[in-house]
Amino acid sequence: MANTAHLVRRQSSQNLNPQRSLDRLEMKELRGRLVVENGSSLSHNYGATNVAFDDTSPNTKPKVGGGSKLGSGEGKQVFRPEGGEEERESWDSKLTFLLATIGYAVGLGNVWRFPYLAQKNGGGAFLIPYFVMLAIEGIPIFYLELAIGQRLRKGAIGVWNQVSPYLGGIGISSAVVSFNVALYYNTIIAWCLFYFVQSFQSELPWSSCPNKYYTNGSYTVEPECVTSTPTQYFWYRTTLMISDDINTPEVFNWKIALALVVAWVLVYMCMIKGIASSGKVVYVTATFPYIVLIIFFFRGVTLKGMSDGLRHLFTPKWWTLTDPVVWLEAGTQIFFSLGLAFGGLIAFSSYNPVNNNCYRDAIMVSLTNCFTSMFAGIVVFSVIGFKATMIYERCLEERNATLASLSINPLDFATLPPEGTLPECDLEKELDNSASGTGLAFIIFTEAINQFPGAQFWSILFFLMLFTLGIDSQFGTLEGVVTSIVDMKLFPNLRKEILTGVICLICCMISMGFAHGAGNYVFILFDNFSGNFPLLIIAFFECVGVSYVYGLKRITMVEYNIIFNLKLNLIVIFSYKSSMYDEYFRFADDIELMTGRRPGLYWLICWKYLSPLAMLSILVASFVEIAVEGSGYPAWVASKGITERHEWPLWALILIAVLILISVLWIPVVAICRACGILIIEDNDKAWFPTEDLREFHGIVPHQVTPAEQVLFCIREDGTEGLCCPTAKLQKRNLQN
Repeated sequence: MANTAHLVRRQSSQNLNPQRSLDRLEMKELRGRLVVENGSSLSHNYGATNVAFDDTSPNTKPKVGGGSKLGSGEGKQVFRPEGGEEERESWDSKLTFLLATIGYAVGLGNVWRFPYLAQKNGGGAFLIPYFVMLAIEGIPIFYLELAIGQRLRKGAIGVWNQVSPYLGGIGISSAVVSFNVALYYNTIIAWCLFYFVQSFQSELPWSSCPNKYYTNGSYTVEPECVTSTPTQYFWYRTTLMISDDINTPEVFNWKIALALVVAWVLVYMCMIKGIASSGKVVYVTATFPYIVLIIFFFRGVTLKGMSDGLRHLFTPKWWTLTDPVVWLEAGTQIFFSLGLAFGGLIAFSSYNPVNNNCYRDAIMVSLTNCFTSMFAGIVVFSVIGFKATMIYERCLEERNATLASLSINPLDFATLPPEGTLPECDLEKELDNSASGTGLAFIIFTEAINQFPGAQFWSILFFLMLFTLGIDSQFGTLEGVVTSIVDMKLFPNLRKEILTGVICLICCMISMGFAHGAGNYVFILFDNFSGNFPLLIIAFFECVGVSYVYGLKRITMVEYNIIFNLKLNLIVIFSYKSSMYDEYFRFADDIELMTGRRPGLYWLICWKYLSPLAMLSILVASFVEIAVEGSGYPAWVASKGITERHEWPLWALILIAVLILISVLWIPVVAICRACGILIIEDNDKAWFPTEDLREFHGIVPHQVTPAEQVLFCIREDGTEGLCCPTAKLQKRNLQN
């Protein structure tokens, strides 16, 4: 029988040189381990297949002597595994991956959710809980997903099934949530396309109220528009053709149905070749929103009332920091704006080279996402400040004109008419009259654009920006579904472009449920429940899976010597189905092998304690909030020109339960079936990972347990783990074997 190293390499790589003898492989494996055992390293230079991913780790050491392999003649040390590379799709360049990841993380929520939450929850004071939750929840889980995907080289289902067959349900849950979210998320893209097309008219259709014509040829201004506003009327009546409630869908909305078909065709065209096609598109979709935001920024800072809007946004209200709801909304915004637990980040990072610096990527993309939110907040509230100022000044003009007609001095308070007979003019009230989500994009912001000279140009830019923000987030969401199905080999003979087309077609047909009078109410139901609770549960189990099953630490030098001596003296006795040596490599060590830098104590604490606690806190607080305040949806009342809260009917509550349960039940179901010997997910081959090549490349030696690790993670000096981690028994059993 072949030795363990040879067996693992033979199963993981199809590019092994058949002329390399078994003896040579064995000697190379043993020689590398002897070097590590003695505390020194032979750091080799490798040429990279893709020069765009040249390794720039500070821990990289140049090889002394001849025989080094350098990439593209630049003298850089690059990594090329001795046994060849795996046959898996890869990004064209590092820039393509970064743009795709930024485009996925930076979405519509950065523009239409963060500004609203900031001004609602304390202005500048909101940034404190926002960055705290970013530090203990956002970046750690983002880092975790990038690292685990790059290490295990699969989609979400394959990754978590390889971490433990009992955790395979995490990947299925991520794929189901991504599918559900993709259904309604593309509806937003369809709305943006509809508004984008309408913006090419000589007069914006939402700039004034339309007329209502009668059979005798007479007409009046549309009463519903008079009681509301032109932008509200166009949104609710023209675009949505909205019904009175969710139980009365009434007419089919063919305009939005056509926009949905166009949106799904565009998504498919961008994803037809996988990351090869979507990687090209992100050069436009990831950069164009920033260009538009910069243009709107320079336009916004020149508007009258801009300073009032920014003051309203950033003036700190320190007392809000004692409100737990503020912390809850900060944590929720961080979680969903980064796109965590969808499986898209895992899928994207699985196409990276094994020596890519995922730590640097996680920090860069996360901070880019957060500062984009702040920049978008400045842009949005500079425009909202302008709108509020225009409304306030018109109100003052009407008020003064009324007083002048009554020959009353506005400064003589004794002669003023009774309260309620004059218009109430309050700038702060107008500034507070902002909204989030579709209300901000399609009502508040469009109303402000109406005041701009050349409003059509600004409207085209704005909705094109929303379209590009949405569609590259849609790529990542749908890629999490496609990659998981491909890695599961459910349809091994079906080409990926055909599989993607079938998924888009199914989604398009189901999404017609949003194209009728009650479609907006169904959209709100999906938006509130298809992702929120399931994603929090999935993220919690991701942290548990990495921290308590996959493990945070590796074997100590003592254990390493035991394993090495066993392999040195008893090479031929190993016929394990997987390498015993590989069983001891845990998450922190894998990151060190990939990046040349071991994750610090802070990250280990977050993964094991802080992040799961944050997930649980948000989840419990969300359930408590629903239990106390109930749950409903805003229904449009045409006669009043406002929305009123309606309770969900029974069938909607059942649909909510189905959406949540169909996503999260996979986690316990897969574990129970596995315990009963029923395989829902087939055990695939272990991921290709050139352990020894990476160790030599970065010059890594076994990690010694530190006193802090012993205290914080209950790790004993011999490497076994205490009650904090239930993997101790498994570790002892492997050593005894």
